[in-house]
Amino acid sequence: MQTSQCYVAPGYENVLELFESFLVEDPDYSAQLAAYHHGKQVVGLTGGPDMDERTITGAYSCSKGVAAMVVALLVQDGLIDLDATVAHYWPEFAVHGKDRLLVREALSHQAGLPGVEGGFALDEFTTPGAAARLASARPAWQPGRQFGYHALTIGILMEELCRRTAGESLQDMYHRRIRTALDIDFFLGLPEELEPRYRDVLYTTDPQQPWLDPLSLDGLNSNAAVSTIMELPNIRAVRGAGMSAAGGVGSAEGLARLYAAATTGIDGAKAFLSPATVELMSQEQVWGLDRSSGLDNAFAVVFMKPHPSRNFGSHRAFGHEGANAALGFADPAYGLGFGYIPRRAEEGRTPGKAHQLAAAVRRSAAALS
Repeated sequence: MQTSQCYVAPGYENVLELFESFLVEDPDYSAQLAAYHHGKQVVGLTGGPDMDERTITGAYSCSKGVAAMVVALLVQDGLIDLDATVAHYWPEFAVHGKDRLLVREALSHQAGLPGVEGGFALDEFTTPGAAARLASARPAWQPGRQFGYHALTIGILMEELCRRTAGESLQDMYHRRIRTALDIDFFLGLPEELEPRYRDVLYTTDPQQPWLDPLSLDGLNSNAAVSTIMELPNIRAVRGAGMSAAGGVGSAEGLARLYAAATTGIDGAKAFLSPATVELMSQEQVWGLDRSSGLDNAFAVVFMKPHPSRNFGSHRAFGHEGANAALGFADPAYGLGFGYIPRRAEEGRTPGKAHQLAAAVRRSAAALS
């Protein structure tokens, strides 16, 4: 067992005990865990042979939650009205029955645009060209009538709405107003000079995996004609561009600090999102069987919401899990900001280590409040 960073505040010893039990069970297990309670860090753990406290790595769809903080600022600033149509800000979007789709519907995976035939080139995702292709696409289902996870295209939607309303890229706005202003160790666009800190996500592929039809909903959703989702952050061009759906990289401390800064404030400063904005962004929009995957899912505006199969927090919690089981969330009911990033991809959802650790952190916070 190797713990390279070890800090838990009094009352959080059970979190350390659980984390160390994972290290004992699996000598290859390597992960970072961080939590803030009412703006103060209460957990900071790094363990295993493949990570240290300076390691940054891919967090996949946790990037969506990070990018959604920019959308929240646009809502808070009055630049985006969640009940306006997407076409109000982006007129070219109003084709093939998408003219009445609301922003809140599009950003809760109801647009019917999980992908495009032929896929997107990896260097295309963060460009206006990708947005133009998506705007002209015919939806796979009637927009606003059902939901299905838009694993990569929701990033294109967020990025174009930011360009149309703020006049700058989502990545630049995140860098300017959130990352550098609040010293957040999570990047939507990793600078070249920080590459020495990056370590590839470790994952295995099943050679017996059935063929994924690139024209199926799942194939469109994962951009199967071009790539696999698991490889994305390990490609320099992807993490350099900061694809907001799955290309973000950082540390668990960065995720936890971000969610704390948004909801409780950190370092004595007030939260950068108002309670009204948090309520707007975190209200559940859809729940049920996901049209893209066939699994149960629940979403607010971009953010995932807890439900029995992804039970990471209270009913007020909001955040996002990644394909490697990374997890970042805020839980306003407990005053928590939480971040977890493993080096090796592992099981996610409720049985996973991240959710067990999240429950341990909540239990300690509840006992201390």
